Amino acid sequence: MTSDATRRSFLRLATAAALAPTLSACVMDGLATGTVAETQSALDVSPVLLVATTRKPVSGNPPKAPFFGSDRGRGLSFTEARMSAPDRSLIGKVSAVVSGDWGVRSVGEVTTGAAAASAFAQATFGRDVLIYVHGYRESFESAAVSAARLSDGVRFAGASALFTWPSAAATFDYGYDRESALWSRDAFQDLLKAFASSPSGGRIHIVAHSMGTLLTLETLRMLRAEAGEAAVARIGAVVLAAPDIDIDLFTNGVERLGPDAKRITVISATNDRALEISGAIAGGIVRAGAADRERLEALGVRVADASDYGGGLFNHDLFLTNKDVQGVVKRAIARGSNGG
Repeated sequence: MTSDATRRSFLRLATAAALAPTLSACVMDGLATGTVAETQSALDVSPVLLVATTRKPVSGNPPKAPFFGSDRGRGLSFTEARMSAPDRSLIGKVSAVVSGDWGVRSVGEVTTGAAAASAFAQATFGRDVLIYVHGYRESFESAAVSAARLSDGVRFAGASALFTWPSAAATFDYGYDRESALWSRDAFQDLLKAFASSPSGGRIHIVAHSMGTLLTLETLRMLRAEAGEAAVARIGAVVLAAPDIDIDLFTNGVERLGPDAKRITVISATNDRALEISGAIAGGIVRAGAADRERLEALGVRVADASDYGGGLFNHDLFLTNKDVQGVVKRAIARGSNGG
C-alpha cells in the first residue's frame, strides 16, 4: 500500500505539473517547484490585522462588536483589529471544526478622513503588506477572518491587512454590493497612493476575491492612468481569485494596465457555481473567473486553472480552502517580492 508520505509527494508533483503550463514563466526561477520555505506567519506571532475600510462604524470609537456594518462611511477609515488566533493543539484542531478558527477580538481607535491613508502606511513599519479585498455578501467579521486565514495559510511574513467595503452581507443585495464596491475605488486608490509615497514602505501585495476583484482592477487602472508607472512600482503581486467581472470589462481593464498586467495572477475555475449564478444575474456574460484559461492568458496575465481542485458545492473560495491553490498565491507573492 502506498504510504501517506508517498501520496503527498505524488500530489505535490502532480500539482506542479498541472500548474506548470499556466505558470511557465515561473519554472525557471523555481517558484513552481514548491521551493518557497514554510514558516510561521507573522500574524500568528502578533495577531494584529490592519484595517482600511469605507464601512461606517457601528457605534463609538473604538467601535464595539460587530464593529462595522453595511452602511457607507465618510470615505476611508483606518483601524487595527486584534485577532484571536486558532488553538494549534490537537484538542484545538478538533474543536475548531465546531467553533471556527480565527476571530475578531477587538478593534482600536478609528482614524477617518485624510489622515487614514497615512496612518495605514505608518502602521506597516516598512514591512511588506498583504491586503485582502473581500467579495460579495461579506460582513466585516467574515472578511477579517478570511484575511487572517489567507495570511496565515500562505505563511506571510509581513503585515497583514484588510480593505473592506460596505457589503450588505445578504444574498439578494448583489446590486447594492456592486455599487458599494465601485463607490470605494477612490478610497482604495488613496490608500495605495499613500503607501507608494511612503519612504519607508516595502512592497504591497493584493489578493482580491470575487466582486472585490472588480474594485481592485478598477482601482489599479485609475491609479496608473492618474500617476503612471511610478504609482504602481511598489505593488508586487496582484492575485484575482474567482474574479466576478464581466469578461469584456475585465479585458478592457487589463489592457489599460499595459505592462503592469504581468503582475496579475488569475485563479479561475470553469466549474465555479457562484460565478454561474452571478453571470446569470448580470445578463449572461461569462465572468472572468469562469473563462477558459487560453482566453485569459491571451491578455498577458498569469492563470492558474483550479477547476480540478474543487469538490465543494460552489468552488468559489478555493484560495482559502485548498492548500494547492494557496500555493499559487504564495508563489505569486514570492515572485512579486523579487520584482518578477
